[in-house]
Amino acid sequence: MIRIDALWLAVEPIDMRAGTERLLARVVQVFGAAQSHHAYLFANARHTRIKLLIHDGFGVWCAARRLNQGRFVWPAVQAGATGAQLTQAQFDALVLGLPWQRLEDLRAITRI
Repeated sequence: MIRIDALWLAVEPIDMRAGTERLLARVVQVFGAAQSHHAYLFANARHTRIKLLIHDGFGVWCAARRLNQGRFVWPAVQAGATGAQLTQAQFDALVLGLPWQRLEDLRAITRI
């Protein structure tokens, strides 16, 4: 399979009609460069669709996912914020539609 060493989330929405070339240009614009074995995650404005761009060292892979109900949990666009790094657990939760930003808080039960 494809090795992924780092996962990055682009905060600003992108048009889901974008193909690999346009997504790659956005990666360079937002993150400075597309690093080998890094994956970059994008969402549309309504957060119902995501695209994942992976640079495997030889070329790029593009995958898409769409929710028929609900929305992906996505950070709000803030001034100066363009992207964030995700852990594998956060990525797994995000693509399932779970509250990935609160994973650390959910690991321990502190109130009954």
